[in-house]
Amino acid sequence: MSRDASLSSVWPVLHYDDTGAALRFLVEVLGFTEAVAAPDEHGGIGHAEVRWPGGGALVFGSTRHKDSVHGRMRAGSSAVYVVTDEVEAVHRRVCDAGGDVLEPPHRTVFGSGAAAYVCTVRDPEGNLWTFGTYRGPAAERP
Repeated sequence: MSRDASLSSVWPVLHYDDTGAALRFLVEVLGFTEAVAAPDEHGGIGHAEVRWPGGGALVFGSTRHKDSVHGRMRAGSSAVYVVTDEVEAVHRRVCDAGGDVLEPPHRTVFGSGAAAYVCTVRDPEGNLWTFGTYRGPAAERP
């Protein structure tokens, strides 16, 4: 564990066709905090970083930028799992925003045999977001 649990050593990277709308959805609906939103030459957001209140970070950029290895990524082809005890609150915000709920909050057992309380939503460009209470195998040890 790092000295600062809010720092993350794993940064998923997603790409969106409409980065401005993605930033608004991630912050205003899902509950991330904006850390960086750098403009691009097209008047949109070329690079953004958001933080999850419980720790962790996500980077995203525009599908317009084809000049890097990440430029080959398509929008809407990713899935992200986010740890939270606030599954109901995330679900409520998505519903209030008219978002796409694929699975409402429910209890489940993952392939590892671990139980969790989760919900899964789809962002406006098709990425899947599962919010749940499972914190990993280290958190389950007595």
